[in-house]
Amino acid sequence: MRAVSTTVKTARSEAASHADKLAELRAFLESGRAWPGEPRPECIETHASLVYLTRNSAWKLKKPVRLVHVDQQSLKNRTHLCREELRLNRELSGDLYRGLTPIVRRPDGSLVLGAEGSIVDWLIESRRLPASEMLDVRLVDGPPPQCSEVKAFCDVLAEFYRRQPKSPDAGEVFYRRLVSDSEIAAAHLREMASKTMVPVPEQTFGFAAKALEACCSEMIERGRQGLIVEGHGDLRTQHVCLIRPPVVFDRLEIDHGIRLLDPFYEINGLGLECSLMGSGWIRSVLLAELSQTMIHPSRELLFAYGVVAFLTRARIAADHFRDAEVTTPEKWRAKTKQNVDAAVHLVAQARSN
Repeated sequence: MRAVSTTVKTARSEAASHADKLAELRAFLESGRAWPGEPRPECIETHASLVYLTRNSAWKLKKPVRLVHVDQQSLKNRTHLCREELRLNRELSGDLYRGLTPIVRRPDGSLVLGAEGSIVDWLIESRRLPASEMLDVRLVDGPPPQCSEVKAFCDVLAEFYRRQPKSPDAGEVFYRRLVSDSEIAAAHLREMASKTMVPVPEQTFGFAAKALEACCSEMIERGRQGLIVEGHGDLRTQHVCLIRPPVVFDRLEIDHGIRLLDPFYEINGLGLECSLMGSGWIRSVLLAELSQTMIHPSRELLFAYGVVAFLTRARIAADHFRDAEVTTPEKWRAKTKQNVDAAVHLVAQARSN
């Protein structure tokens, strides 16, 4: 019992220490002292990061937290993840990502950016993009995206996919990952059902498992043909900016295994997200455009991809209820339900055709 008690106390002490460090960094950055001559920055907060917006730049700070897929608690881990994010996104987004800037502590104890001193954390600097041109904003507030704009950002992705190295066993690796994603989604949605208040879609879980098994050989063959490559890994509407030329950004840095995928998996997932936002035509354009440069998967495999993508997004929403404090529970209940309902609908569509 003493060992357990000591472990609990140590964990609480470490959590308090991380919270204190983050509070100090937040106070420094939110005060605007980091950027003399700039207005106080806007702040966007996610589970893993804080993003501060100055006139022309976006500055991302990784929180010292441990999440389901990544441990950011140590400075060593955060430093590695910052470098990976910069490297990976420069491959896709070019000079949008400007570099890394250290937050240092001076001898008098104060914090400053990019000077001599002891490094306490890092900021990833990127060029600030116009919020009004983000795909998610355009879908909600307008003006609606034009077909030419959708084709343009799909072409950016297609060229990016074309440049990626090929691995003959990538299809088998991707197949195992989707099976795992499906199983994890099922387990988590069952565990969180009492908190999300979303009925557990057991038949949809069963469809996903059977559909993936039936398409296993096709996925392995797609890998042999060089059609399974490193992609974005977290492609969503808020990661596309419809400026000219368009920019796709915020590529996932935490796990190579999550980035290894069939481009049709994430393009289809993005199209389905657009469908939920009332613009189903975008999915058709994306799939048709990508088919100009890559072999289109079978109808059965595309349905399997879509169901797993929806279940995974539902699981991610439901997992917010694992937090010690859920700040917007109704938002995450709604997102869980929306994605579960979409998966159920897609299964019904697959069975009726």
